[in-house]
Amino acid sequence: QEGSGQLELTISGTGTFPVSFPKRAADDADGTTSPEELIAAAHSSCYSMALAGELGNLDASPEQVEVTADVTLSPDPAGGFQISTIALSVRGYATGTDEAGFRKAAEAAKDGCPVSKALAGVGEITLDVTYEG
Repeated sequence: QEGSGQLELTISGTGTFPVSFPKRAADDADGTTSPEELIAAAHSSCYSMALAGELGNLDASPEQVEVTADVTLSPDPAGGFQISTIALSVRGYATGTDEAGFRKAAEAAKDGCPVSKALAGVGEITLDVTYEG
């Protein structure tokens, strides 16, 4: 629980980032990332793409969409730690659909997103949708 290191995004070449176990749950990460932050980034970007696809299935076009994912690291009753919850939040609107259609697409994207599927072992993945159309 004292370890640190770095990770490098070699395929994209976008950078090398410090990681540190003590900073994982700290209020101030001080420029250090964590696996949970990277999972949140992967989940929110994948979800955004899935939502755009679902809206396209409705012949709608996303105009403005903002997605966030908050990942919670908790003690695991079996020992160690676990990702206990992921809270997805989407705000936005799309042309060609109403609020009901946007919400339907948002729910379908949560279920169809490949990262959501990969994270099926997480205790709970929630979705909060705010339609701003």
